[in-house]
Amino acid sequence: MTEVERPTAAFVLSLISGIFIVLGGGMRSMMGSFFGPYGMMNSYAGYGMMGYGYSGGYGDRYGLTNGLGFELFGLLGLIFGVIVIVSAIMLNRRPQEHSTWGVLIVLFSVLSIFGGAMNGFAGLILGLVGGVLAITWKPTRSMAKAQ
Repeated sequence: MTEVERPTAAFVLSLISGIFIVLGGGMRSMMGSFFGPYGMMNSYAGYGMMGYGYSGGYGDRYGLTNGLGFELFGLLGLIFGVIVIVSAIMLNRRPQEHSTWGVLIVLFSVLSIFGGAMNGFAGLILGLVGGVLAITWKPTRSMAKAQ
């Protein structure tokens, strides 16, 4: 069995990026349940004026019910993070398709800005760097001859 050269730096950065994006999406989804219609910080929970400052803004601004905006965008963050993780794994398993997986990593890392909290932003930066490294990765001559 011959050893295949792989874009290791791009793989590691992209994998960490996907993990951060998933964590950010999960945090945002949890915020939706915390600030949601029956959550602790909402007026329906019996806290009077306390809920209006949190729940009436974000979700209602986009035509969504209280807290649902956090949950929907958090779900997007989870989905985009999983796609980045799968793309990173496929980049490691199929290094000859590095450009395709790199483009997917960059695309879904950029889209993750809609779905993540601060962890998602760190994932965005790492995903951009990892995706660009994957796209621009050049195998050595020995691997190029083997293909």
